[in-house]
Amino acid sequence: MISIIDYFEEKVNKYGDHPLLWEKKEGRFQSITYIETHKQVQTFAAGLIGMGIKKGDRLSLLSEGRNYWLISELAILFCGAINVPLSTKLEADQDLVFRLAHSESRVVIASLNQLPKIRKILKDLPLVEKVIVLDNIEDLQDKEVTLSNVLKSGKSLLKENPQKLHKTKKAVHFNDVANISYTSGTTAQPKGIMLSHRNYTANVEQAFSFIDIPAHFRTLVVLPWDHAFAHTAALYSFMFRGASIASVEAGKNQMEALKNFSKNIMEIQPHVLMSVPAIAKNFRKNIEKGIAAKGKMVSSLFKVALKFAFWYNGNGENRGKGLKKITFPIYKLFDNLLFKTIRTRFGGNLQFFIGGGALLDIDLQRFFYALGTPMFQGYGLSEASPIISANTPKHHKLGSSGPIVQNMELRICDEDGKELPVETSGEIVIKGENVMLGYWKNEEDTKKTIRNGWLYTGDLGYMDKAGYLYVLGRFKSLLIGSDGEKYSPEGIEEAIIDHCPFIDQIVLHNNQNPYTVGLIVPNTEKIKQFIRSLEESLNEEQKIEEALKTIQKQLAQFKKGGKLENMFPQRWLPATSIILPEPFTEANRLLNSTMKVVRRKVEEHFNNEIEYLYTSQGRDFISEVNKRNLQKQAGKTLT
Repeated sequence: MISIIDYFEEKVNKYGDHPLLWEKKEGRFQSITYIETHKQVQTFAAGLIGMGIKKGDRLSLLSEGRNYWLISELAILFCGAINVPLSTKLEADQDLVFRLAHSESRVVIASLNQLPKIRKILKDLPLVEKVIVLDNIEDLQDKEVTLSNVLKSGKSLLKENPQKLHKTKKAVHFNDVANISYTSGTTAQPKGIMLSHRNYTANVEQAFSFIDIPAHFRTLVVLPWDHAFAHTAALYSFMFRGASIASVEAGKNQMEALKNFSKNIMEIQPHVLMSVPAIAKNFRKNIEKGIAAKGKMVSSLFKVALKFAFWYNGNGENRGKGLKKITFPIYKLFDNLLFKTIRTRFGGNLQFFIGGGALLDIDLQRFFYALGTPMFQGYGLSEASPIISANTPKHHKLGSSGPIVQNMELRICDEDGKELPVETSGEIVIKGENVMLGYWKNEEDTKKTIRNGWLYTGDLGYMDKAGYLYVLGRFKSLLIGSDGEKYSPEGIEEAIIDHCPFIDQIVLHNNQNPYTVGLIVPNTEKIKQFIRSLEESLNEEQKIEEALKTIQKQLAQFKKGGKLENMFPQRWLPATSIILPEPFTEANRLLNSTMKVVRRKVEEHFNNEIEYLYTSQGRDFISEVNKRNLQKQAGKTLT
C-alpha cells in the first residue's frame, strides 16, 4: 500500500524522460517530463512549507486544467496537507463560500481567471490566510502572493535545508486524507468526500483490471480537472502507465474552452478521450451536421452505413460473429468510404472514448461504435474514488456499465440491505480500498452511507449472468405509484428525449399519486423550424396548437397502439404533461455542475405546475397554459 507521493516518485524513477504534461504556450503544445514535473512539485512544496503549511492543513485549488493544477495538488500532498479541489463552475456566492469555510482552508490557490471570485468573497473567509495566484500580476491585493514568489522561497528552502521537505514527505501515510471533494449540491448542503491517498492508488490499480494504456498514449482532458472521473481516470491513471496528459487551451469562459477543444484535438492527437453525455451529444451533432452539408447522396449513404454497422456490431460482445463474418468486407467498405474520414476529426490516433459522469444513451454508444471510436460506458461515484465498473476494448456490452473492477466486492441489495439474486434490480452496494473515509465533519451522513465497510451508492442496478453491471437510475429517487409500486424514471425520460425530437428535457413525477405526470422543456429550435414550415394562412395560436399536437403524437409512440408501446409498462408513462415556462439550467440550479438534472429541486421549483397536472384542467395537453408556456419558451415571434 502506497501514498500518492510514493506512487508519483515511483513513476518518475521509471518513466523520468517521458512527457507527463502538455500545455499550449506561445502558440504550440509543449511538454514537460516526469522528472521536470517532480522538480517543480518539490519546489512548490518547499515554498508551501516555508509559508507554514503543516500536515493536515487544507488548501483549496480553483483553476482551469493546466500543468500547475496537477503540480499544485502534488505539492500540497508532499506537505502532508489536503487538497480541496473546487469546480470553476462555482460562482462567487454561497456555494463557493460554504466549501472554503466548511473545509477551513488556510490557503486558496487560484488561476487569474478565477481570482475575481475569490476577491469578491474573501471578506467572508476569515480563515483564509493567503491566496496564491498561479499567474504573474502586478496589482496584488490583500493576502495575495504570486506563484513565482512562492517558488522563489521554495528554492531557497531546498538550498538551505533540503532535509525539511524530505522529512515532511516521509511523514505522509497512505491512509492520510488527500482530498476533500465536495458533492455537486444535489442536496441542501454539499458533502465533503474525504478520499485518502490509498483510495486513489487502489482505484488506479483497479482501473487497469481489464484495460491497458501504453506509455506512448496521450489524452486531452476537456472535463474539469476537479471532476472525480477526470481526476482518477485521466490524471492518475495515465501517470500509472508513464503516459501523458494534455490540458485544453484555457478560454475566457466555458464556451471558448469548448471551441479550443476541437482545435486542440487536432494538435495533440490523443489516443483516448474522457467524455460525458453532454460532450458526446455535441460531437454527434457536429458530425451529423457535417454529413448533412455534403448533400442528400452522402447523407443517405451515411444512414445506410450506420444501420449496417449497428447490425454488424450488435451489442459489442457479439460483434461480427456468426453469419456476420461473411459481411465484413461490406463493413470495411463503409469504414473506408465514410467512417475513417470522420475519425480524422479526432486527430487520427483516437482508439476509444471512456464515458462516465452519467449514463450514456445506448444510441450514442452504437453511433460511436459504428464510427470505429467506441465510447465505453463506465460507472462510478466520487465516494468510490470513483471507478466501480467499466466496459473496455476486450470486455464490453453496449447498454451495460461493464464488469466490476477487480479487488472490489459488489452486491445488489433491497431496501433492508438484503442481498438480491443475479438479474434482480436493487441498490448497488460496494466494498473495497477505493471506498471513501467518510464525509468531512459529517458523521451522521457517513454512518448512513457506509455501513460495516459497505458503501451504499444510492444507485439502482443489477448484474447479469455474464457479470456485467446495468445501472438503471437513482435507487433513492424512485417514483412511487398510488399502489406503492416503485420504478425508476430515468430510463423512461431518456427514451422520451431520444424518440421525441420536440422534447429537449423531461422529468417524470409520481409520489403515490393517481398517475405519473411529465414536466417538459421543449426543443425550441426544432419547434421554430416546424412552425416556419406551416401554412402562412394559420395564425400564431393555431401554429402553437399544431406544435403541441406534434409533441402529443411523439409521446403517443409509447402508449398502447404506438410503435414503442412495449418499451415500458403503460402505468409508468406520463398520463399528462405540462410545457414548462423555463428550461433546466445551471443558472437556476436545476442542473448540477455535471449537467445532471437535480430532481428534488425541479420538483420544488415547479411545485405549482405539478399540482396543476393533478386537476381536471391539467389533463388537457392542448391547454391555454401549455400554449402560453410554449410561446414563452420558443420566443414571441415564431414566424
